[in-house]
Amino acid sequence: MKIRIGFGLGVAADVDAAGFVTLVDDLERLGFDSLWLSERATGPAPDPLVGLAVAAGRTRKLKLGTSVQVLPGRNPVLLAKEWASLDRLSNGRALPAFGLGVVSETEQQAFGVKREERAPWFDEALPLIRRFWTEDHVDHAGPRFTYHDLTVLPKPVQQPPDVWLGGRAPSELRRVGRLADGWLPSFTTPVDAAEGREAVLAAAREAEREIDREHWGALVAYAHGELPDAVAAALASRLPGVDPRRVIPVGHNGLRERLEEFLAVGFSKLVPVPLGAPGGSWADELEALAGAVLDLQNSAHR
Repeated sequence: MKIRIGFGLGVAADVDAAGFVTLVDDLERLGFDSLWLSERATGPAPDPLVGLAVAAGRTRKLKLGTSVQVLPGRNPVLLAKEWASLDRLSNGRALPAFGLGVVSETEQQAFGVKREERAPWFDEALPLIRRFWTEDHVDHAGPRFTYHDLTVLPKPVQQPPDVWLGGRAPSELRRVGRLADGWLPSFTTPVDAAEGREAVLAAAREAEREIDREHWGALVAYAHGELPDAVAAALASRLPGVDPRRVIPVGHNGLRERLEEFLAVGFSKLVPVPLGAPGGSWADELEALAGAVLDLQNSAHR
Protein backbone atom coordinates (compact mmCIF):
# COMPACT_ATOMS: atom_id res chain seq x y z
CA MET A 1 0.00 0.00 0.00
CA LYS A 2 1.53 3.28 -1.13
CA ILE A 3 1.18 5.93 1.58
CA ARG A 4 0.87 9.55 0.55
CA ILE A 5 0.69 12.49 2.95
CA GLY A 6 -0.62 15.78 1.60
CA PHE A 7 -1.57 19.10 3.13
CA GLY A 8 -4.85 21.00 2.98
CA LEU A 9 -5.46 24.67 3.69
CA GLY A 10 -9.17 24.43 4.52
CA VAL A 11 -11.97 26.88 3.81
CA ALA A 12 -10.97 29.47 6.41
CA ALA A 13 -7.40 30.01 5.18
CA ASP A 14 -6.58 33.66 4.56
CA VAL A 15 -3.05 33.90 3.18
CA ASP A 16 -1.39 36.69 1.21
CA ALA A 17 0.79 36.23 -1.86
CA ALA A 18 4.07 35.98 0.02
CA GLY A 19 2.66 33.59 2.59
CA PHE A 20 1.09 31.33 -0.03
CA VAL A 21 4.15 30.95 -2.25
CA THR A 22 6.34 30.32 0.80
CA LEU A 23 3.93 27.61 1.94
CA VAL A 24 3.95 26.02 -1.51
CA ASP A 25 7.74 26.10 -1.71
CA ASP A 26 8.03 24.51 1.73
CA LEU A 27 5.59 21.72 0.85
CA GLU A 28 7.71 20.82 -2.18
CA ARG A 29 11.01 21.12 -0.28
CA LEU A 30 9.86 19.01 2.66
CA GLY A 31 8.47 16.23 0.48
CA PHE A 32 4.70 16.46 1.00
CA ASP A 33 2.83 14.54 -1.69
CA SER A 34 0.15 17.07 -2.51
CA LEU A 35 -1.57 20.38 -1.80
CA TRP A 36 -5.37 20.52 -1.47
CA LEU A 37 -7.33 23.76 -1.64
CA SER A 38 -10.92 24.00 -0.47
CA GLU A 39 -13.73 26.09 -1.89
CA ARG A 40 -16.12 28.61 -0.38
CA ALA A 41 -17.33 31.33 -2.72
CA THR A 42 -18.08 33.55 0.27
CA GLY A 43 -15.03 32.65 2.40
CA PRO A 44 -11.47 34.02 2.55
CA ALA A 45 -9.73 31.01 1.02
CA PRO A 46 -8.47 31.60 -2.55
CA ASP A 47 -10.28 30.10 -5.49
CA PRO A 48 -8.84 26.57 -5.60
CA LEU A 49 -7.98 26.38 -9.30
CA VAL A 50 -6.34 29.80 -9.26
CA GLY A 51 -4.34 28.83 -6.18
CA LEU A 52 -3.34 25.49 -7.69
CA ALA A 53 -2.21 27.20 -10.88
CA VAL A 54 0.11 29.40 -8.81
CA ALA A 55 1.38 26.29 -7.00
CA ALA A 56 1.91 24.45 -10.30
CA GLY A 57 4.19 27.22 -11.54
CA ARG A 58 6.44 27.02 -8.47
CA THR A 59 6.78 23.26 -8.14
CA ARG A 60 7.78 20.17 -10.10
CA LYS A 61 6.58 17.26 -7.95
CA LEU A 62 3.77 18.50 -5.70
CA LYS A 63 0.38 17.13 -6.79
CA LEU A 64 -2.52 19.56 -6.99
CA GLY A 65 -5.97 18.75 -5.61
CA THR A 66 -9.25 20.33 -4.55
CA SER A 67 -10.91 19.43 -1.27
CA VAL A 68 -13.42 19.70 -2.75
CA GLN A 69 -14.45 21.84 -5.71
CA VAL A 70 -18.18 22.51 -6.03
CA LEU A 71 -19.53 20.99 -9.27
CA PRO A 72 -23.23 22.01 -9.31
CA GLY A 73 -23.55 25.41 -10.96
CA ARG A 74 -20.50 25.03 -13.19
CA ASN A 75 -20.29 24.60 -16.95
CA PRO A 76 -18.83 21.11 -17.53
CA VAL A 77 -17.18 22.15 -20.82
CA LEU A 78 -15.24 25.02 -19.28
CA LEU A 79 -14.43 23.06 -16.14
CA ALA A 80 -13.11 20.15 -18.19
CA LYS A 81 -10.87 22.57 -20.10
CA GLU A 82 -9.62 24.22 -16.90
CA TRP A 83 -8.63 20.90 -15.33
CA ALA A 84 -7.11 19.61 -18.56
CA SER A 85 -5.08 22.81 -18.85
CA LEU A 86 -3.85 22.51 -15.26
CA ASP A 87 -2.92 18.87 -15.85
CA ARG A 88 -0.98 19.66 -19.03
CA LEU A 89 0.83 22.67 -17.63
CA SER A 90 1.77 20.77 -14.47
CA ASN A 91 2.84 17.69 -16.45
CA GLY A 92 0.12 15.41 -15.10
CA ARG A 93 -0.15 16.46 -11.45
CA ALA A 94 -3.86 17.38 -11.25
CA LEU A 95 -6.08 15.68 -8.66
CA PRO A 96 -9.65 16.82 -9.35
CA ALA A 97 -12.00 16.22 -6.45
CA PHE A 98 -15.62 17.35 -6.58
CA GLY A 99 -18.55 17.69 -4.21
CA LEU A 100 -22.08 19.01 -3.99
CA GLY A 101 -21.07 22.01 -1.90
CA VAL A 102 -21.88 22.88 1.68
CA VAL A 103 -25.53 23.06 2.71
CA SER A 104 -25.78 26.83 2.94
CA GLU A 105 -28.30 29.24 1.46
CA THR A 106 -25.50 31.76 0.94
CA GLU A 107 -23.30 29.34 -0.97
CA GLN A 108 -26.15 27.92 -3.02
CA GLN A 109 -27.12 31.47 -3.92
CA ALA A 110 -23.55 32.11 -5.05
CA PHE A 111 -23.53 29.06 -7.33
CA GLY A 112 -27.08 29.60 -8.54
CA VAL A 113 -28.29 26.06 -7.81
CA LYS A 114 -31.10 25.12 -5.44
CA ARG A 115 -30.29 22.52 -2.82
CA GLU A 116 -32.54 19.87 -4.35
CA GLU A 117 -31.03 20.47 -7.80
CA ARG A 118 -27.41 19.89 -6.76
CA ALA A 119 -27.34 16.10 -7.02
CA PRO A 120 -29.03 15.83 -10.46
CA TRP A 121 -26.67 18.52 -11.80
CA PHE A 122 -23.66 16.65 -10.41
CA ASP A 123 -24.76 13.31 -11.85
CA GLU A 124 -25.12 14.76 -15.35
CA ALA A 125 -22.03 16.98 -15.33
CA LEU A 126 -19.35 14.61 -14.03
CA PRO A 127 -19.69 11.92 -16.71
CA LEU A 128 -19.59 14.69 -19.30
CA ILE A 129 -16.32 16.04 -17.92
CA ARG A 130 -14.78 12.58 -18.21
CA ARG A 131 -15.95 12.33 -21.81
CA PHE A 132 -14.51 15.73 -22.71
CA TRP A 133 -11.14 14.60 -21.34
CA THR A 134 -11.05 11.38 -23.35
CA GLU A 135 -13.30 11.71 -26.42
CA ASP A 136 -12.86 13.85 -29.51
CA HIS A 137 -16.52 14.17 -30.47
CA VAL A 138 -19.10 14.36 -27.70
CA ASP A 139 -22.84 14.20 -28.29
CA HIS A 140 -25.19 14.63 -25.35
CA ALA A 141 -28.82 15.63 -24.86
CA GLY A 142 -29.80 15.95 -21.20
CA PRO A 143 -32.04 18.01 -18.94
CA ARG A 144 -29.32 20.65 -18.33
CA PHE A 145 -26.77 20.31 -21.11
CA THR A 146 -26.98 19.65 -24.84
CA TYR A 147 -23.89 19.21 -27.03
CA HIS A 148 -23.44 18.13 -30.63
CA ASP A 149 -20.09 16.88 -31.92
CA LEU A 150 -18.22 18.96 -29.33
CA THR A 151 -14.46 18.64 -28.93
CA VAL A 152 -12.73 20.13 -25.88
CA LEU A 153 -8.99 20.79 -26.10
CA PRO A 154 -6.38 20.43 -24.77
CA LYS A 155 -6.62 16.89 -23.49
CA PRO A 156 -5.04 16.21 -20.08
CA VAL A 157 -1.71 14.41 -19.75
CA GLN A 158 -3.36 11.82 -17.52
CA GLN A 159 -5.81 9.81 -19.59
CA PRO A 160 -7.94 10.54 -17.77
CA PRO A 161 -7.19 12.11 -14.39
CA ASP A 162 -8.54 10.17 -11.42
CA VAL A 163 -11.62 11.84 -9.97
CA TRP A 164 -12.03 11.89 -6.20
CA LEU A 165 -15.31 12.58 -4.42
CA GLY A 166 -16.05 13.50 -0.83
CA GLY A 167 -19.19 13.05 1.25
CA ARG A 168 -20.41 10.69 3.95
CA ALA A 169 -24.21 10.54 3.55
CA PRO A 170 -25.63 7.26 2.16
CA SER A 171 -26.56 8.92 -1.13
CA GLU A 172 -23.06 10.37 -1.41
CA LEU A 173 -21.44 7.00 -0.76
CA ARG A 174 -23.53 5.46 -3.52
CA ARG A 175 -22.45 8.26 -5.86
CA VAL A 176 -18.79 7.57 -5.06
CA GLY A 177 -19.30 3.94 -6.01
CA ARG A 178 -21.06 4.84 -9.26
CA LEU A 179 -18.89 7.71 -10.46
CA ALA A 180 -15.58 8.12 -8.59
CA ASP A 181 -12.06 6.74 -8.84
CA GLY A 182 -11.38 7.49 -5.18
CA TRP A 183 -13.04 8.60 -1.96
CA LEU A 184 -11.75 11.47 0.19
CA PRO A 185 -14.15 12.10 3.10
CA SER A 186 -13.66 14.67 5.85
CA PHE A 187 -14.72 14.93 9.50
CA THR A 188 -14.95 11.20 9.93
CA THR A 189 -13.35 8.60 12.17
CA PRO A 190 -11.31 5.67 10.85
CA VAL A 191 -14.03 3.25 11.97
CA ASP A 192 -16.76 5.20 10.16
CA ALA A 193 -14.55 5.54 7.08
CA ALA A 194 -14.05 1.78 6.96
CA GLU A 195 -17.81 1.24 7.21
CA GLY A 196 -18.44 3.84 4.52
CA ARG A 197 -16.01 2.09 2.20
CA GLU A 198 -18.19 -1.02 2.29
CA ALA A 199 -21.17 1.03 1.08
CA VAL A 200 -19.02 2.53 -1.69
CA LEU A 201 -17.80 -0.88 -2.79
CA ALA A 202 -21.34 -2.26 -2.83
CA ALA A 203 -22.45 0.59 -5.11
CA ALA A 204 -19.40 0.06 -7.32
CA ARG A 205 -20.19 -3.65 -7.70
CA GLU A 206 -23.77 -2.82 -8.61
CA ALA A 207 -22.47 -0.42 -11.28
CA GLU A 208 -19.97 -3.08 -12.47
CA ARG A 209 -17.03 -0.88 -11.54
CA GLU A 210 -13.86 -1.35 -9.49
CA ILE A 211 -12.04 1.14 -7.25
CA ASP A 212 -8.28 0.84 -6.87
CA ARG A 213 -7.19 -0.23 -3.37
CA GLU A 214 -4.82 2.76 -3.34
CA HIS A 215 -7.69 5.22 -3.81
CA TRP A 216 -9.03 5.46 -0.29
CA GLY A 217 -8.14 8.64 1.54
CA ALA A 218 -9.27 11.12 4.17
CA LEU A 219 -8.99 14.79 4.99
CA VAL A 220 -7.97 14.87 8.64
CA ALA A 221 -8.52 18.18 10.40
CA TYR A 222 -6.37 18.77 13.47
CA ALA A 223 -6.24 21.44 16.15
CA HIS A 224 -3.25 23.13 17.70
CA GLY A 225 -4.89 23.27 21.13
CA GLU A 226 -8.15 22.29 22.76
CA LEU A 227 -11.12 22.49 20.43
CA PRO A 228 -13.07 25.75 20.63
CA ASP A 229 -16.50 25.28 22.18
CA ALA A 230 -18.18 26.37 18.95
CA VAL A 231 -16.32 23.74 16.93
CA ALA A 232 -17.05 21.01 19.47
CA ALA A 233 -20.74 21.97 19.49
CA ALA A 234 -20.93 21.96 15.70
CA LEU A 235 -19.35 18.51 15.52
CA ALA A 236 -21.64 17.18 18.24
CA SER A 237 -24.63 18.39 16.23
CA ARG A 238 -23.27 16.96 12.98
CA LEU A 239 -22.12 13.66 14.48
CA PRO A 240 -24.30 12.92 17.51
CA GLY A 241 -22.78 10.47 19.93
CA VAL A 242 -19.23 10.89 18.56
CA ASP A 243 -16.53 12.45 20.73
CA PRO A 244 -15.31 15.53 18.77
CA ARG A 245 -11.73 14.61 19.70
CA ARG A 246 -12.16 11.36 17.76
CA VAL A 247 -12.84 13.48 14.68
CA ILE A 248 -10.34 16.31 15.21
CA PRO A 249 -7.14 15.22 16.97
CA VAL A 250 -5.18 17.77 18.99
CA GLY A 251 -1.51 18.48 18.28
CA HIS A 252 0.91 16.78 15.91
CA ASN A 253 1.22 13.71 18.13
CA GLY A 254 -2.55 13.29 18.20
CA LEU A 255 -2.65 13.73 14.43
CA ARG A 256 0.07 11.11 13.98
CA GLU A 257 -1.95 8.59 15.99
CA ARG A 258 -5.07 9.31 13.95
CA LEU A 259 -3.26 8.90 10.64
CA GLU A 260 -1.91 5.55 11.81
CA GLU A 261 -5.48 4.50 12.63
CA PHE A 262 -6.57 5.38 9.09
CA LEU A 263 -3.64 3.43 7.67
CA ALA A 264 -4.58 0.42 9.78
CA VAL A 265 -7.98 0.24 8.04
CA GLY A 266 -6.54 0.69 4.54
CA PHE A 267 -6.84 4.43 3.94
CA SER A 268 -3.54 5.54 2.45
CA LYS A 269 -4.02 9.03 0.91
CA LEU A 270 -4.12 11.24 3.99
CA VAL A 271 -4.42 15.01 4.03
CA PRO A 272 -3.87 16.83 7.34
CA VAL A 273 -5.80 20.12 7.48
CA PRO A 274 -4.97 22.53 10.31
CA LEU A 275 -8.01 23.96 12.05
CA GLY A 276 -7.12 27.64 11.82
CA ALA A 277 -3.80 29.41 11.41
CA PRO A 278 -0.81 28.16 13.42
CA GLY A 279 0.40 30.07 16.45
CA GLY A 280 3.71 30.82 14.73
CA SER A 281 4.67 30.97 11.07
CA TRP A 282 3.49 28.56 8.39
CA ALA A 283 7.13 27.63 7.81
CA ASP A 284 7.49 26.50 11.42
CA GLU A 285 4.17 24.66 11.26
CA LEU A 286 5.12 22.72 8.15
CA GLU A 287 8.54 21.83 9.54
CA ALA A 288 6.93 20.45 12.70
CA LEU A 289 4.21 18.67 10.77
CA ALA A 290 6.74 17.09 8.43
CA GLY A 291 8.78 15.85 11.38
CA ALA A 292 5.69 14.31 12.95
CA VAL A 293 4.08 12.53 10.00
CA LEU A 294 6.10 12.44 6.78
CA ASP A 295 8.07 9.34 7.70
CA LEU A 296 4.77 7.47 7.25
CA GLN A 297 5.22 7.88 3.48
CA ASN A 298 8.20 5.55 3.70
CA SER A 299 6.59 3.04 6.04
CA ALA A 300 5.30 -0.38 5.04
CA HIS A 301 1.63 -0.94 5.81
CA ARG A 302 -0.48 -3.85 4.67
